[in-house]
Amino acid sequence: MKVALVTGAAGNLGRATAAALASRGFRIAALDRLAAPLEQVVAGLPAPEAHLVLDGVDLMDAAACAAAVARVTSHFGRLDGVAHTVGGFTNAPIEEAGPAMWEQMFRLNLLTTVNIFAAAIAAMRPAGAGSLVAIGAMAALRSPGTLGAYSASKSGVLRLVESHAEELKPTGLRVNAVLPGTMDTPQNRAAMPDADPALWVQPAQLAEAIAFLLSDAASGITGALLPVTGRG
Repeated sequence: MKVALVTGAAGNLGRATAAALASRGFRIAALDRLAAPLEQVVAGLPAPEAHLVLDGVDLMDAAACAAAVARVTSHFGRLDGVAHTVGGFTNAPIEEAGPAMWEQMFRLNLLTTVNIFAAAIAAMRPAGAGSLVAIGAMAALRSPGTLGAYSASKSGVLRLVESHAEELKPTGLRVNAVLPGTMDTPQNRAAMPDADPALWVQPAQLAEAIAFLLSDAASGITGALLPVTGRG
């Protein structure tokens, strides 16, 4: 039995990731803000009674992240992987992208990654094995106009992944990131009604890449920034 912590498990990508991992036999610690959506996610997984719901966790609070990871290890006796799908997006021209927007993007995208990875690494290091996956973005490699705050925060996630991966090589822990393009979600369809969502990456496709990076099949991969862009 392997155990994976999925943050943002009630969201579009988190839900797909929990399903992909559970189908491979993982026990899921499903983390998000509200209990009711999480319970719906877990109810749809194989052997729902085998999974754990973690609601009300503030991922911007390092102590709350440490407490959440402690609950996982206390409940299951182990933690083998983390899929951190929590994040935010904003799109604004220079005149509107003030300091508050930049701070919000860095807190949602980078600080949450720093906190949950730090807590998970402390718990996983003694086992000498484990895998962590962050969500980057293709825009983190070269930012389009109006996406400066978002792209910069996701670029920070990629640098964190590279640094953690290098530092943790002697421990056996692996750290990687997936880089989606536009994801086919109800929110993106509403925001871009004239676009062709058939060209976008599906949450299930991205979840399969995350599940691969968390699996033993990817045991030789660390520090990778894997584009998963659909046909866009």
